[in-house]
Amino acid sequence: MTIDILFEDGEALVIDKPGGLPIERPRKGGPALEDHLDSLKLGFQRAPVAVHRLDTDTSGCLLLARNPKALKRFARAFEERQVAKRYLGILDGEPGEEEGTVELALSKISSADKGWRMIPARKGKPSLTHWRVVARRGGRTLVEFTPETGRTHQIRVHAASGIGMALLGDPVYGSGKGAPRTMLHAAGLSVTRGNKPPVDATAPLPPDFAALGFGDG
Repeated sequence: MTIDILFEDGEALVIDKPGGLPIERPRKGGPALEDHLDSLKLGFQRAPVAVHRLDTDTSGCLLLARNPKALKRFARAFEERQVAKRYLGILDGEPGEEEGTVELALSKISSADKGWRMIPARKGKPSLTHWRVVARRGGRTLVEFTPETGRTHQIRVHAASGIGMALLGDPVYGSGKGAPRTMLHAAGLSVTRGNKPPVDATAPLPPDFAALGFGDG
């Protein structure tokens, strides 16, 4: 597996994370991003470190810091919402509207049979996602999501509970059918850096989106 690099300078790498590749090694073992970190040193002594998280299934832009000082600065940028993120996802259905905003507070629950998941809850953490339809094909919809917050599973829950239809292939918030993974792609990432130019990257739609009729976004 090759990892494409979308942005590179002395502080940062943005890679195009393949869908299905976990950032951290699963308990049961198997491939993980850490298998590739040595090859992503690119002449530096230290291996880069992931600044934020993407779900295992989610493909696309992942920011890696190349030194501890940069890691601290980028982590602060995420905390202070100085990061613009753009996602593309395929809904399992067609919404009646062309665009909208979902504002649903989210809380984590866990059960023995289903494991953990996020649910809308009045006392949960505030979360806000804007969305717009990009294309419709055969009862499915390519949607652009621009989240203002970065809660765990935010877009997946906002699709299912806010728009009213889950992402195609989502086994937790949808039927899990129609695709081999949850069809969500981190298409764009921009991180401000004070006086320096921002870290700015765009990830092309992967082949499994094209296979479902959505070749561009």
